[in-house]
Amino acid sequence: MKHPRGSFGPTRQATYLEAKKSLPKFDRYKRLSSYPVLKWLLNWIWSPRRWEVTAVPINVEVTAPETVSVPRRIMERLIEEAEEIFVMDTCYCRDLFEHKLEYVDIGCMAFGPGTRRIHPSHGRFVDRQEAVEHVPKAARAGLVADVAWVWIDPYTWGSKPFDQQLFVCFCDDKCFYRGSMQKRGPNLNKTYKKLPGASVQVDPASCDGCGECVESCFVAEMKLEDGIAVTGKDCKVCGRCAEVCPRGAIRILFDDEETIFKEFMNRIRSKTSIASKQAP
Repeated sequence: MKHPRGSFGPTRQATYLEAKKSLPKFDRYKRLSSYPVLKWLLNWIWSPRRWEVTAVPINVEVTAPETVSVPRRIMERLIEEAEEIFVMDTCYCRDLFEHKLEYVDIGCMAFGPGTRRIHPSHGRFVDRQEAVEHVPKAARAGLVADVAWVWIDPYTWGSKPFDQQLFVCFCDDKCFYRGSMQKRGPNLNKTYKKLPGASVQVDPASCDGCGECVESCFVAEMKLEDGIAVTGKDCKVCGRCAEVCPRGAIRILFDDEETIFKEFMNRIRSKTSIASKQAP
């Protein structure tokens, strides 16, 4: 699809300068969101009415190839639902924070009619096949797919309407959605969700209590009890623990694909439409 003529949001340069100023600020807000009094003052930022992120563990391909088919197929089916698909040329998080720079060219994908207002300097529209091919590239880099419906995206890209767009960001543990989450406030915790039907399983016989998974958990929900790894109730099932476990003691399990996809799409459709209501 060609970029339509008309008014656009900010250019790449303008967005970069705004992100350079605002991303560190939001990182501080996230770290402060669990503090008394402050957590209630900051809760509005992560209101469930305007903010929802779901982790899709495409990265578990690294250590558990027998399970990767489900999250990857979920992503492929999500792509099939979208009429417009826009791929960013770069990841602003990795660029600004100067981490994982070898993967800085793996940018976010944006779905839905709202993408028509994204300035063409940020990237390009692609067909479904090219979008599908973008996913394994991110998986090989060990990135997590964060499916995001948040108010900050239309603000950043100048893309409207808010209820007709969805972003998929391919994140490492310092990127915007995953960074500074270990001491998070109540709303921030609620609005970052796991994929429906996904769970973490630890094999006690294989776990030697090395703590690699504890160190890697971006939400501090993996702990050692009696020398064995145990997941907490607010685990987001992002797959990082399974990826880093040196003994292969951790697996990411999935329920029936059809059930997962139905529940996942119900969650998305309750917030936004990513299909055009009329031809572009």
